[in-house]
Amino acid sequence: MAAGLLTGQVIVISGVGPGLGRGLALRCAAAGADVVLAARTESRLAEVAKDVEALGRRAVTVPTDITDDAACARLADTALSELGRVDGLVNNAFAIPPLTDLMTVDLEKVRAGLETNVLSALRLTRLLTPAIAEHAGSVVMINSAVLRHSRRTFGAYKMAKASLLAMTQSLATELGPRGVRVNTVAPGYIWADNLKWYFGHLAAERGVPARQVYEEMAATTDLRRLPEPDEVADAVVFMLSPLARAVTGQCLDVNAGEWHH
Repeated sequence: MAAGLLTGQVIVISGVGPGLGRGLALRCAAAGADVVLAARTESRLAEVAKDVEALGRRAVTVPTDITDDAACARLADTALSELGRVDGLVNNAFAIPPLTDLMTVDLEKVRAGLETNVLSALRLTRLLTPAIAEHAGSVVMINSAVLRHSRRTFGAYKMAKASLLAMTQSLATELGPRGVRVNTVAPGYIWADNLKWYFGHLAAERGVPARQVYEEMAATTDLRRLPEPDEVADAVVFMLSPLARAVTGQCLDVNAGEWHH
């Protein structure tokens, strides 16, 4: 469906793993882009790169700790030296702080969550903005439906993702005059391996089929199902593409109607 939307573009994607990260890489490639893949685990990068190349696109892998200045600088330099340009950046890497009450949470772990979820995204955006501005490109932050609720124990995570949203909006204002758009996509549950394992774990604890846990969670959505990685990735492709050329500073929820915004 997205064929040709990103033809000729180079997209840098952080936090590449077997779930949404892989989906982002493959959907960008299917839309015509070459991709630069970043994550700490080199073996995961190699697997996703092979899948991208099977689609006929180039994939450059750069093992990266996005909390490290030198590693991020190497990522930016490699993207430009290997592929010659950068049109888009997807800040997908994240860390979930301890799921416990704000009144008792370890503040050092909250700081670590802010570093990965917010400051590292800012670090990469700052490094790649000059290249992205050359082509009036786009930055997309991967946010979370945690923005839409205040469930107990999710406070530290909501703090981080709300900060990411505020940063997205401020960057949109700062970078708009340079032709750079900055948006965020907020998924809810994503039906990928990690969630499948978690639902299986919950099912085993309760002594019920895993499908029952899925159906209970899906019942909270308007579409009665959970989004899959490619569906979230397609929303990101839209944000990166010329179809969204007048869209900036926005948050697009992709949650099958679990929350309305």
